[in-house]
Amino acid sequence: MINNGELAVNIDSSLWAYFMNAGIVVKLVMLILVGASIASWTYILQRSLYIKEVRHSTKQFESIFWSGGDLSALYAQNQHQQSNAQGMQAIFMAGFKEFLRLHKQAFVTAEEMMESAKRAMKVAQMREQDKLELHLPLLATVGSTSPYIGLFGTVWGIMLSFRALANAQQATIPMVAPGIAEALVATAMGLFAAIPAVIAYNRYATEIGRLLNRFDAFQDEFANILFRQAQQTMNQAEK
Repeated sequence: MINNGELAVNIDSSLWAYFMNAGIVVKLVMLILVGASIASWTYILQRSLYIKEVRHSTKQFESIFWSGGDLSALYAQNQHQQSNAQGMQAIFMAGFKEFLRLHKQAFVTAEEMMESAKRAMKVAQMREQDKLELHLPLLATVGSTSPYIGLFGTVWGIMLSFRALANAQQATIPMVAPGIAEALVATAMGLFAAIPAVIAYNRYATEIGRLLNRFDAFQDEFANILFRQAQQTMNQAEK
């Protein structure tokens, strides 16, 4: 009777034996897939933490922004951490900074202030989008290519196994099975690397899309607030 510990040792030994007995091409394929899997899991965890952080900071900033406080006071409170601002906070800081810069200049209309503030917010959002989508192309590449890399290793290993049988006078299952098993390990490793990468890519792409929609809605509403504030200031100046 084999206990669980002995069974685990036997399984590990078998996988290592598959690698050691495989040809140089199949070994190279396995190493590539192991490296791709490690890189994929590293970026999956890193993206998960970063997107969660941006989502939390966005929710926190939204509650403060819509509490009805003074925008100038909110800008002053966040100005000391402008370099570390992220998400919606970074968009607000960029737009209001540009608005204040033009507000101090004479002969600048409310429409010109708004166009300049919108451009500044759009640039800030593009920077935030680049940060959010960092490493996503790698996950997409791992998810789409790993099965084919594993399949290549499998095809190559099976091809060598059948080629070796050409010199055998009598082909038996024990002669064919080890080579085919070694080759199929490459396909299994390819799927092991690809499946988590595809799931993570789809999940993060959806979450990033939701955040960007919130950023777009915030820009429109914030622009309307700034436009009303600019018109109010100009009306007071005319009086």
